[in-house]
Amino acid sequence: MSELWDAYDNNFNRINGITLVRGEALPDGIYHLVCEIIVKHIDGTYLLMQRDFRKQYGGMWEVTAGGSALKGESPLMGAIRELKEETGLVAKNIKEIKRIVHDVHHSLYVEYLCVTDCEKNSIILQEGETIDYKWIDRNILLEMSENEIASERAMKLIKEFDI
Repeated sequence: MSELWDAYDNNFNRINGITLVRGEALPDGIYHLVCEIIVKHIDGTYLLMQRDFRKQYGGMWEVTAGGSALKGESPLMGAIRELKEETGLVAKNIKEIKRIVHDVHHSLYVEYLCVTDCEKNSIILQEGETIDYKWIDRNILLEMSENEIASERAMKLIKEFDI
């Protein structure tokens, strides 16, 4: 079964009557919604997940869990679902930090921060998405190279908002 998405304009307004299908080209002026969640432990460390080698940017580390919101999901609902699917974590303390329009890929990004007190060894990786995880402190994260990190948007937000 195909993954279905709602259509949006570039102001994050849902467009009624249009359903998008993952993998199909999006017309000009039509966008789909992507939710990304930075996970930070109350001890100040960040959750990084290593992308499956079969995916684009395989082997690189991501600072976010996330993906496309499904048809009928709000940005927050999509973020909570993606976080659970990719990490096993249930979002208790999640807040929106920024919205970004990416015209080239017809994508609207809603960026979240989830602060958690979870047991660090409780992460459950999603088959086909990620192969490993680690918790690292801010200094080590900021020293990682562009060849290691697949989350350019998240890195900019961590610096911009001093997350």
